[in-house]
Amino acid sequence: MNTIKRIASAVAVTLGVAAMGASAQAADKITIMVGGINKIIYLPAELTERLGYFKQEGLDVQLQSEPAGVNAENEMLAGAVQGVVGFYDHSIDLQSKGKDIESVVQFAKVPGEAELVSAKDAATIKSPADFKGKVLGVTGLGSSTDFLTRYMAAKSGLKQDDYSLLAVGAGTTFIAAMQQGRIAAGMTSDPTAARLLSTGQAKVLVDLRTEAGARAALGGVYPAACLYMPNAWVNGHKAEVTKLARAFVKTLRYIHTHTAEQIADQMPRDYYAGNKALYIQALKASLPMFTADGRMPEGGPETVLKVLSTFKPAVKAAHIDLSKTYTTAFVDAAAK
Repeated sequence: MNTIKRIASAVAVTLGVAAMGASAQAADKITIMVGGINKIIYLPAELTERLGYFKQEGLDVQLQSEPAGVNAENEMLAGAVQGVVGFYDHSIDLQSKGKDIESVVQFAKVPGEAELVSAKDAATIKSPADFKGKVLGVTGLGSSTDFLTRYMAAKSGLKQDDYSLLAVGAGTTFIAAMQQGRIAAGMTSDPTAARLLSTGQAKVLVDLRTEAGARAALGGVYPAACLYMPNAWVNGHKAEVTKLARAFVKTLRYIHTHTAEQIADQMPRDYYAGNKALYIQALKASLPMFTADGRMPEGGPETVLKVLSTFKPAVKAAHIDLSKTYTTAFVDAAAK
């Protein structure tokens, strides 16, 4: 009987240790939804995976892609994923709806988007004031491209019923919508923008891919691409978030210490859309928008709040606490 008891006890201990190990592993398994994983604005997500930085931190990170940021946001709110690589402005918009999420690593200082006008409509659309009566493309209704398009129209004196927005995604679906005349203009990022511009099918109306362009159109730097997560999840998983921040900060440093060619070589071939040279060209132009340390740019949250308040009554009426929409605690820890 003693032998049986010893065996049973050993088995119980083994199972207990295994269960503890499985629990620890589960705690480090994180699913992140990316609002279009092959967009250059969200480059740090896939690049971190390809460089092996998640694994170096002991994390099991699964990256999933959803063409529109608003859909990625909905997946997070439903609890299907722990975080989103999307635009910071969603944290302000959601706070006005009673939901607290925060940017824990800030990837970009500017949107990295461009409002393109179809070459066929370029003669009649010279500025956002000419959007009246037009159908405009956005990645998704409620997405950041939606927010920015509405702001530019409102700033030009237009009302929301003066124009129509059509969700056309990005990449081939955006290009097809413009080629088929379903949209006269639309907001998209590289490499989609670069593909349309290289063939002469579109022209840049408003360029938000550079800091100068963002300041001219939006009144300041507009922090965009970031990793945002529910505040409650962050507070309950500080060790995991610290590891995530450390991995992403390593990637941001890599971006600033390597050439566009070297970075392109790390990415999946299908990201090039059959033209690696054009992808590298777009990448070169885009690299300056990324932060070097993952910190929120000074004055950025205030610019985003001002922009959203222009056309969103709920945001304007809410008492937004910007301190709850981002944190630098984890990138500060990563720097150490």
